[in-house]
This record gives sequence, structure tokens and C-alpha cells, in this order.
Amino acid sequence: MACTRLSVRRAFLMLTFAAFVSAPFGTAMSVSWAQDKDAVVARANGVDIHESDITFVEGEIGSNIPNMPPAQKREYLINYLIDVIVLSQTAEQRKIGDRPEVKHLLAFDHNRLLMEALLQEAGKAALSDAAEHAVYDEAIKQAKSEPEVHARHILVPTEEEAKAIIAQLKGGADFATLAKQKSKDPGAADGGDLGYFTKDQMVPEFADAAFKLDKGQISDPVKTQFGWHVIKVEDKRIKPTPTFEQVKPQIENYVAHRAQTELVENLRKSATIERLDKPAAPDASLNPAAPAKK
Repeated sequence: MACTRLSVRRAFLMLTFAAFVSAPFGTAMSVSWAQDKDAVVARANGVDIHESDITFVEGEIGSNIPNMPPAQKREYLINYLIDVIVLSQTAEQRKIGDRPEVKHLLAFDHNRLLMEALLQEAGKAALSDAAEHAVYDEAIKQAKSEPEVHARHILVPTEEEAKAIIAQLKGGADFATLAKQKSKDPGAADGGDLGYFTKDQMVPEFADAAFKLDKGQISDPVKTQFGWHVIKVEDKRIKPTPTFEQVKPQIENYVAHRAQTELVENLRKSATIERLDKPAAPDASLNPAAPAKK
């Protein structure tokens, strides 16, 4: 049965939740999962399963589904929804929802879903062009001018091999070609190209040697924990400032997360909270109410 691929607790929560909303799907689901004029793709015990139900449940359980072709995944999801309807109806008939442990789970999930919806609302409300540009402008003000190097390298096990490669390069051999032939580094297929990097992105011995070279220069053998390197600097520059559009997704996440964190902190301050056990030492970095996605 489809739902056996999920954890027992997850499947049980889905079934008990479905028992609550499936009276029948045709009424409750039309409000939450399905939209008007949404195509009905299947029917189980008189309950309609809509096209949007498939989309919804894929978002809910998609990470638990094994990789499979789209058509097969669609069948899997439809069968899962059928299982939810059939099993939840049986659970309802047996009054499983009246059991204390089930009521406890439903109450917790009810509160958690409301919390996530509130956080999501707060995150969305905080997003604006002005707020996002303010964050970007402040970040640009504080950004450091970092030098970057664009380099290639050839990695070999011994110093003798590195010296032999340098001799070939001095004789006119092409660096990228030799890297493809001789380098033991995974990037050998790209001619040893490392792209642009800042000094802190490389091990100290490699970074020190690379940043001392001028554009076009080749290093002496450089030893690191990985072996012996021959380095060629292709270019040097100051790391360019990213445009607003390049970092807009990260800024949106930051603005939304900040608003959600502020909401949690303010509500905690105004709430009446009693601890009847002995709490651990406070840690300002802990924020149990994980912000919901936008």
C-alpha cells in the first residue's frame, strides 16, 4: 500500500487529518486543496480527488517518494490519496479520532500549522522593494574590497614531477593541456581551472603562493597537504559587488526571517510563560519557532 513508504507517525497523522477533512472531500477539499472547476481525476467511496490534490500531496510527501518517472509518480500519488480516503473513513467509523493519543497529535498539529501559517504571513508582509533595497544598501556599505585571483593549477605527488612540469611550461607547453594530462586533481578535465577565489578559500600555502604571483606568472613547486602544485595566475581583480538582482533571493529570505524572528520575540515578551522545571542557561541563538517558508 502506498502509505507504507512513509514513517508510521507521518502516515497516521495524514490519515487522522484526512478523517477530519474528508466529510466528504468534495466539500472540505474544495475549500483548502482543490479549486473550483478543478478536474476530478479519481473517486474513492464517493469522494472526489482533484488534480490540485495531487499537486498538494506531492508537496507534502514528495521527499519521501523514490525517484520514478513522472507518470509513475502521478499514479503513486493518486493511489496514496485513495489510501488516505479509504483508511481515514474506516478510522472515522471506528472512532479512532476519539482516542486520547490521537486527539493529542491532532491538537499539536493544529497548533503547529497555525504557527507556521502566522510566520509565513509575517514573512510575506515584510517583503517590499524598499525593505529589500535597504538591506542591500547597508550590506554594500559594509562590504570589504576583497582581492581575487583567477588561477589554474597542476597537482602531482612529488616535487620532482612538479619541477619537470615547470620545465615543460618554460619550454612552451600549454598549461591547460598539461593539467589535463598530468594533474591528479578532480578539476584536471577543465585544464586545472579554479576560477576566481579569495585568499581564505584556499589552504594557506596555496593561497600565499597564488596571491604573490602577477598575472601570467607560474609558481615554483608549492607543497600542501594534497601534494605538489604548479600554479598559474590567469587574472587578478577586486571582487565585484553583486547586483541587487543577483542577491535578491537571499535578501528576501533575510527580510522574511528577520520579521518572523521579531514576531516570535515580541509575542514571547507579551505572553504569560511559566516554567515549572529547572530551565537550562538561556541561549540567545536558540529560536525554536522555525520560520516558515515564504
